[in-house]
Amino acid sequence: MTGAAKDPMVFVRHILDSIVLVESYMKGVNKAKFLADNKVQDAVIRRLEIIGEAAKNVPSGFAAKNVGVPWSEMARMRDKLIHKYFGVDLDLTFDVVKKDLPNLKKELQKALKDKD
Repeated sequence: MTGAAKDPMVFVRHILDSIVLVESYMKGVNKAKFLADNKVQDAVIRRLEIIGEAAKNVPSGFAAKNVGVPWSEMARMRDKLIHKYFGVDLDLTFDVVKKDLPNLKKELQKALKDKD
């Protein structure tokens, strides 16, 4: 792992970038549209996988200092999406995007600001 890759801010930025992309994919998309649109589902699920993978790479010391961020939940969501791809709960995925990602974004922006 390179020095830049060990920097937790690299992973925080990857997560934030993915959240911004999910927000753009979901703009104007209600639950019915989400459940009917495979392209949006695929794009959102891929970004949630990236969020989870980035969360797994955040050093434990940094994660411990940022207890408001659900690091392990992000990693578990990634594992479910990757390993149980045949049974992805789209209702849960939609709820995560609409309810959890906005709070996650705020917590990560705070962590990024505190780091500077």
